[in-house]
Amino acid sequence: MKPMALLLLVVLGAMAVAPVQSYKVVHTYPHDRGAFTQGLVFYQGFLYEGTGLEGHSGIRKVDLVTGKVLQDRPLPPDFFGEGIAILNGKLYELTWQNKLAMVYDLKSFDLLQRFTYDTEGWGLTTDGKRLIMSDGTSTLRLRNPETFAETGKLKVSDGGRPVDQLNELEWVDGEIYANVWKSKRIVRISPKDGHVLGWIDLSGLLKPEESEGTDVMNGIAYDAAGKRLFVTGKQWPKLFEIVVK
Repeated sequence: MKPMALLLLVVLGAMAVAPVQSYKVVHTYPHDRGAFTQGLVFYQGFLYEGTGLEGHSGIRKVDLVTGKVLQDRPLPPDFFGEGIAILNGKLYELTWQNKLAMVYDLKSFDLLQRFTYDTEGWGLTTDGKRLIMSDGTSTLRLRNPETFAETGKLKVSDGGRPVDQLNELEWVDGEIYANVWKSKRIVRISPKDGHVLGWIDLSGLLKPEESEGTDVMNGIAYDAAGKRLFVTGKQWPKLFEIVVK
């Protein structure tokens, strides 16, 4: 093979676009139509949800099976809540443009700390050691959970092109899953270098008659012990347990 042809193959391989996977719904649960879902976590048998919109933002503990809110704490009415994460007995909550992160005691929801940051706040998750934050761009920011200081960045790309509008995040078996705002896809991201491992196309989750009055798909939660993946959207009437094909 000629050197130029070999170089072309290398370049094409480097620019390869990640594969797209489909899904199967294995269970459906009720979801509060009033919840503008911004963050979602499954932890020790319960769902924890962060909600948005000024005057409607806050955190809540939810019974998975019934959708009943068991515990909640609202944000001040001029705050717009965003992603959440749970780590070391604390629940972290971002705000959109207030540039404040709240840290709560997981059991009581008492406010423990506040941290500031210089970007917008969108999604949040953790790998068990660090916090991983999105801000609507193609860059994920790694943060120290004790100080919220930025300790690193991941630039997310697929086929050499940046993937922006990264929204709600979830750590799933060593990968970062992210909702892409205004799309019906979840992107699977390598935490090592930010390259896209694959896409999950969730088109058709809601029936047309169920979609009236809803907003975009947003919300990923993972039950690591049970290997269950949950997805929903802002003001959706249902939460879905899915398996990825």
